[in-house]
Amino acid sequence: MKNEITISELAKLMNVSVHQIRYFEEKGVLLPAYVDNNQYRMYSMDQVYQLAHILLLRRLGVSVQSIKECMTSFSADQYEQLLKRSLVEINDELLRLQELQQFINKILYEQQNFTVHPYHYQVKWRAESYLARWLEMDAQTQLHAKLLADRAKYIPNLFESDIYFIENETSTITLYTETQAPGDYSIPSGNYLTTQKLVQDDAELAQAIEQFYAYAATQSYVLQGPVILIERSYLSLFSQNELHYELQALIEPTPNSERDRCRLNGITAST
Repeated sequence: MKNEITISELAKLMNVSVHQIRYFEEKGVLLPAYVDNNQYRMYSMDQVYQLAHILLLRRLGVSVQSIKECMTSFSADQYEQLLKRSLVEINDELLRLQELQQFINKILYEQQNFTVHPYHYQVKWRAESYLARWLEMDAQTQLHAKLLADRAKYIPNLFESDIYFIENETSTITLYTETQAPGDYSIPSGNYLTTQKLVQDDAELAQAIEQFYAYAATQSYVLQGPVILIERSYLSLFSQNELHYELQALIEPTPNSERDRCRLNGITAST
């Protein structure tokens, strides 16, 4: 009884295709123990281990062309360095996947929030946050691709971020992205009047801002500071030819709102 196995048996044992094994043979990295009288390629335990090593090196990103050199000349130290480099790359990829997972969860949360409260006005508490300056432009200037290319600093994955539009007293609009403290601009904590809109052009956006001010006036909300416009371009995935904006403005606290906030935080407001 022969102790060797055929190429098909080796492929089944190692969960690879016969084509892959033939390819490794063509590249000179895996040769059969011998070819029998029927021209069958036969493989022993030595080839089983060799194939296991080849498959591991491929998983580590080593090209087939480099595998032969690895298997014939690499020292133990070189293999150790190869594994350490692979571990660094894997950790980087895990971090990338974790960030992608968080971003997908954010998209789903924001879309669900908009679906539940479409175009409604709400008063929401937000903690203090910090922004990094990205671009400045005149309030009358329309944002366009050439302006972005000429004047904006590079931000990785910009349109996967919330972009804040804030107008100052000199009618200059500054675009910000979120960052860690201290940042270039801080948004104070407090109760904010908010609403979300889908718009197709600047005219619709200007109308949405006018409606925001009008609603605040009819409800006797006293706005403190500018209206903050937040563009969430990633939510445009769910709409056609429309951009998703949230309008926010800090409102002057009232005795009732302060009492409610304190109760939510487990604090008894003094009367």
